[in-house]
Amino acid sequence: MAVRPKMSGPKQDRDDETEGIFPSMKKMMVIGALLLGSAVGYAQESRQDISLSGFAPIAPDVRGNNVNPLTTTITTGILASYRYMVTPRSALELNYGFAQNSLKFTTGSALSNGRVHTRQQEFSGAYVYTRNYKRFNPFLQAGVGAMLFSPILDNGTTIKDTKRSTSIGGLFGGGVAYEISPSFDVRAEYRGFIVKAPGFGIAPFDSKRYYLIQMPAVGIAYHF
Repeated sequence: MAVRPKMSGPKQDRDDETEGIFPSMKKMMVIGALLLGSAVGYAQESRQDISLSGFAPIAPDVRGNNVNPLTTTITTGILASYRYMVTPRSALELNYGFAQNSLKFTTGSALSNGRVHTRQQEFSGAYVYTRNYKRFNPFLQAGVGAMLFSPILDNGTTIKDTKRSTSIGGLFGGGVAYEISPSFDVRAEYRGFIVKAPGFGIAPFDSKRYYLIQMPAVGIAYHF
């Protein structure tokens, strides 16, 4: 039986072109799907978060340089933080804390019962190391910052010529975050800030001592 020769001509040329186009289109579609999947995965990866916490600044009594002692009332405050994940385990964090309390000075001078109603503000940055255990994410942090002690000139301040005291100090601490959803977690942490005790520009109030302000905090974070 005779074999029919393969036809050639415009129609056959178009068929050959079509057969070459479809595989190329398929490859492009596969590559496009992979790129889209990667982009979506990257977009869904949360590398930033903001958090809002309540905390209680607790300061010990301070004694030194004729101050005997400086005592601080216990109060509550608000801490706002922004965290950026540099790697899956390392992050950089910026913090702002605000609280109001009263500092009482007992000295050997005429200003024996000085009291300063104080606005306490923290501006700090820290490195955060974290681990992941399912929904639990424990972390440690260390950094530096400034603590501003600003006198409030009201009836809670007995010495009216006080001035703002600014101290540069070190921040350290740790805690754990519990993931309640892909976007939110609850955090509990211990934070410590080592700074020089404020003197408010009053010589008899200057203890020339550093002390540790402990700030346990609980709050919620949003990831984006």
